[in-house]
Amino acid sequence: MTPAETRAASLDTDTLTVADPATRRNGVDGRGAAVAVPEPGVDRRSAADPSTATGGGSPGAGGESGGRRPWWASRRRRDLAAYALFLLAALWVTSQIWVDPAGRVASLYVSDPAQVQFFLAHSVRVVLHGEFPFYTDQFNYPDGVNLMANTAILALGIPMVPITLLFGPAVSFVVLITFALSGTAFAWYYVLSRHVVRSPLAAAVGGWFCGFSPAMLSHASWHPNIISQWLLPFIVWRVMVITRSTRPWRDGAILALLVVWQAFINEEILLFTAMACGIFLIAVVVQRPGMWKAAWRPLGKAVLTCTVVAGSLLAYPLYIQFAGPMAYHGLSSAVQDYGNDIAALFAQGSPTLGGDRRANVNLAPNYSEENAFFGWSLALISIGIVAWLRRELIVRALAATGAFFIILSLGERITWWDRELIPGPWELLVRLPLLDAVVPTRFGMITTVVIGILLAIAADRVRALKIADPRTRRTLAVSGLVLALLPVAPMPLKMTTRPPVPEFITADRWREYVGPDQTLVPIPVPSMGNTHGMRWAASTNLDFKIPGGYFLAPRNATTGDPGRFGGRPNGMGALLEEVSATGRTPKLDDRQRRRSLDELRYWRAAVLVLPLSQPNSEPLRQTVEQFAGPARQELDVWVWDVRPLTESRG
Repeated sequence: MTPAETRAASLDTDTLTVADPATRRNGVDGRGAAVAVPEPGVDRRSAADPSTATGGGSPGAGGESGGRRPWWASRRRRDLAAYALFLLAALWVTSQIWVDPAGRVASLYVSDPAQVQFFLAHSVRVVLHGEFPFYTDQFNYPDGVNLMANTAILALGIPMVPITLLFGPAVSFVVLITFALSGTAFAWYYVLSRHVVRSPLAAAVGGWFCGFSPAMLSHASWHPNIISQWLLPFIVWRVMVITRSTRPWRDGAILALLVVWQAFINEEILLFTAMACGIFLIAVVVQRPGMWKAAWRPLGKAVLTCTVVAGSLLAYPLYIQFAGPMAYHGLSSAVQDYGNDIAALFAQGSPTLGGDRRANVNLAPNYSEENAFFGWSLALISIGIVAWLRRELIVRALAATGAFFIILSLGERITWWDRELIPGPWELLVRLPLLDAVVPTRFGMITTVVIGILLAIAADRVRALKIADPRTRRTLAVSGLVLALLPVAPMPLKMTTRPPVPEFITADRWREYVGPDQTLVPIPVPSMGNTHGMRWAASTNLDFKIPGGYFLAPRNATTGDPGRFGGRPNGMGALLEEVSATGRTPKLDDRQRRRSLDELRYWRAAVLVLPLSQPNSEPLRQTVEQFAGPARQELDVWVWDVRPLTESRG
């Protein structure tokens, strides 16, 4: 990147450059790009490079003599210290999972971790067996699952293949969570420290909040694809670069590669990022209309290049996603209506120091979607920062962006403590293409990033306060940060034990029964509420197929229909799910027995497996025996060899 592009990528009150008003003045070069002009007597290299702007290289500077700089004057050492801090915080947050990755899971919902582990195992098959990456019939057999429409995290799973092979998908899952949190925090610190603020401490404050906000913590137990946001600051930075680029074709291609990479992590977060960049730039141009004159040509060229390159690379995967087998269009109305309650903006998140899970009931769709929850102190301090720095263009543009997305995050009906007030603007957008597959509460994550950047800018601007006593200035800054961040400080994620994978699976005894085009049917049948069978398959790197599972698919397996959780309805699955929940053994009639056998034949079932430790295992065994015959105990499971039944017809 050329020096002119670096200057053009930053953000200040007159252009898209952030400069410290206490130490820098702005000029304009011949192309109209922002130029940082150092103060008289200041080394030009120091003005351009924050890592050398400490004065540590001069005798006596920073309390050192003989030209020796303190350890923190080195940018590389500061970066290593920042990442070490973020990594320690991530290990603290995930500490209860690290105790036993295979035996512990989030205490409320166990389905999403099982699904992610299944996708990690699928990545192993892609690498080792050359399987098709965007679709599989290893679960929901024989209909299969469209993986492009289910966030199969290929960009995360494929790099994790060595760990998955050596230690299993459960370990890969916790590794992903740990590095997603710390990596996102460090990525924002890196971009903020290079292109937005001069103070490394201010950048660390912003990076900390972006990586460990209540929204990130709420997803951490379940959704590593959503919290793996370490590409987003670089995407945002490259978007700012192309507004004043002198090499728009090249910069557009670089942006395209980042976009493609992020698309294979999580498309929804990529869409949010694109929308946020657009809203931010619109907010800037509305305030400074003359900037559009200099920006539209390089912006247009770069966006065209990005569209062509990214579109070419993503054309086939997106075709599979929207027109391939088991593709769906839009989400169910229940998910489309997931919105934040206004009261959630001022409450603390459940996984934070000041959080109270019971107090947050009905303020978010569920505990894995607490996408606002800033707390009163942080909400008021954020408003105060905007009021204090309202003269700065970047602050006004960030405020507009954050407000826009927090309003969208309220969903179709705006509520206060679960009482509906008025229809929300999301009601007008929810049926638009692409937006019909968005979960609106997650728009709050964009506002979270905005607040993180505002905190970094405010911490940086404290140095310019006209307070004679530096100690007083530091006290005010520290007090403000403590009030803002302490109530939302991250706490270890709450975990509970989960049943181990049966020895029948781990000892490979299942191989005596199941052929390549047959299925192993876990009892209860895998579904959104019963995902242990998916973990069994994942532990073998998907060496056997299973029916059902937890995924998004079109209703009744009709490609193009709206999405729903799970495959086509099946009577046997619903029957056994009810027995598992109630513990009551029903008496099946001939019709129910015939239907169950027909479904086993449709699945090409070879063996049914019920763990002895399964809750209500005895009623489940008695129910299955009514259509599959007597069970046989083998190791730690009940087994039904149903090949004579399923191969006897069609």
